[in-house]
Amino acid sequence: MNGFVNFIQAFLDLGATVILPIVIFLLGLFFRQKVGAAFRSGLTIGVAFVGIFLVIDLLVNNLGPAAQAMVKNLGVSLNVIDVGWPATSSIAWASVIAAFIIPLGIVINVIMLLTKTTRTMNVDIWNFWHYTFCGAMVYAISGSIWQSLVAAALFQIVCLKVADWTAPMMSKFYDLPGVSIATGSTISYVPGIFLVKGLQKIPGINKLNADPDTIQKRFGAFGESIFVGLVLGLAIGLLAGYNAGDVINLGMSMAAVMVLMPRMVKILMEGLMPVSESARTWLNKRFGDREIYIGLDAAVALGHPAVISTALILVPITVLLAVILPGNQVLPFGDLATIPFIVAFIVGAARGNIIHSVIVGTIMIAISLYIATDVAPIFTSMADGTNVKMPSGSSQISSLDQGGNILNYIIFKFFDLFN
Repeated sequence: MNGFVNFIQAFLDLGATVILPIVIFLLGLFFRQKVGAAFRSGLTIGVAFVGIFLVIDLLVNNLGPAAQAMVKNLGVSLNVIDVGWPATSSIAWASVIAAFIIPLGIVINVIMLLTKTTRTMNVDIWNFWHYTFCGAMVYAISGSIWQSLVAAALFQIVCLKVADWTAPMMSKFYDLPGVSIATGSTISYVPGIFLVKGLQKIPGINKLNADPDTIQKRFGAFGESIFVGLVLGLAIGLLAGYNAGDVINLGMSMAAVMVLMPRMVKILMEGLMPVSESARTWLNKRFGDREIYIGLDAAVALGHPAVISTALILVPITVLLAVILPGNQVLPFGDLATIPFIVAFIVGAARGNIIHSVIVGTIMIAISLYIATDVAPIFTSMADGTNVKMPSGSSQISSLDQGGNILNYIIFKFFDLFN
């Protein structure tokens, strides 16, 4: 078993930039693409994800330290530290059920495709760690591998169903036809879609609009996404207490993210479309006229400037929420830079309206902080025996990503009733 776990870990360590091209190439061959065309599709998608993750690194490596400096600058002190998704995923893959999740996840996805209970072919294998973490939490309270695998399977099934439901949004708003998102952290915020719809029926508030097109029309060249990124980056730098040079550098970095991310997503679609067409043709011959979506990392949604803009505004709001919410014990830290991933569906539902997205995002993050606070004791106990170290000055750890994940929390609480 240890050998198999090590093999799985070694495979995952290759990263999405290696795993995805291999998977896309094999899928292309399966769907009767010529070898050269399948190889080109896989290679193009690999190159696109190299570019996407380079831009994400630019975002995280600049926004993360700025957000952390903001926390220190404001003198916020709470006893549960948000350790971020990297530490959370490490806890997940250290679980005794980790070796079962990828094979189980692939089998479940294939069965659902064959039984027409999903239209999503999820190739985002790396993000199976969200399913793993859910199962690991249930294992921590039950000691039962079977219960934990059922919990992980439920998490995945819900993610696939939500991915199907939101795929039209990915096509219409994000201009990503044939793509769906089954990433667990993004799925968690799907209740925000209903909040957006409710918000847009409130007189007065429904008239407030600040999408990228409206901003550009009002401010001309200074309303373009590149300038919006610059201004928001400068504002965060000032809140972080940076010196003038660092403030300008952060502004330039956020401007670069706004410009470069959409370019990378376009390259991704160039590689993905031939595979999608081949899959559609192959499936139509055997199962009738049926659209199949390719499930990808939520990073593909970061190409829309409204997502980054909303996330940058929510960073200081999240820190403020942590201070003013009664009963919250979580200090936002590691996952502040991952807010763009968790608000993607909210922004899409709001059709890029940044004002509505920020309002709903604030509500959803407040809920996540309370959930992350509640699961902190078990989250901390799960970290024992792993390479995740307790941050200095904290008594417990948690995270916004999976610790504050609403879907994960509902499933965990359900199994908690029986244990």
